[in-house]
Amino acid sequence: MYHFISGYTALVAGTEDGIKEPTATFSACFGAAFIMFHPTKYAAMLSEKMQKHGATGWLVNTGWSAGSYGTGRRIKLAHTRKIIDAIHSGELLEAKYAKTEVFGLEIPTKIEGVPSEILNPINTWPDKDAYNATLLKLGGLFKKNFEWFLNYKIGPDNSLTEEILAAGPNF
Repeated sequence: MYHFISGYTALVAGTEDGIKEPTATFSACFGAAFIMFHPTKYAAMLSEKMQKHGATGWLVNTGWSAGSYGTGRRIKLAHTRKIIDAIHSGELLEAKYAKTEVFGLEIPTKIEGVPSEILNPINTWPDKDAYNATLLKLGGLFKKNFEWFLNYKIGPDNSLTEEILAAGPNF
């Protein structure tokens, strides 16, 4: 729900006027311009539907790897397809996971047909200090973006609010 509410994406050159390189941005629920209610209402609705139907949710990095823009490169479409295939087949439900720094995301350690080093972004960056600096900067952007949502409570006892906040960056 934290990542759904945040709606992290990037403005990309060629699709956005005046953009020369990818720029981090946030669009609540990945469609802020089109939503009528507060994003937390949609997050609560999503949570209810997922629980009711036993659905799982996945974050898939389809963006940059091996360095920031100008140094790194986009993740290969073939690898993204293999990751999506692993979600659809149920392979990822049985996978082993490692937890990332700052965001605490659980990432699979192996996916058939995907080089294991791209699964954990730090493994692809030749400059680990640059990776960590970028990670902390991104975490700060998430925290700043989420300040707008802190006064909204979800759930009858606000328990979902605390659960959502706990899923944000921790540093």
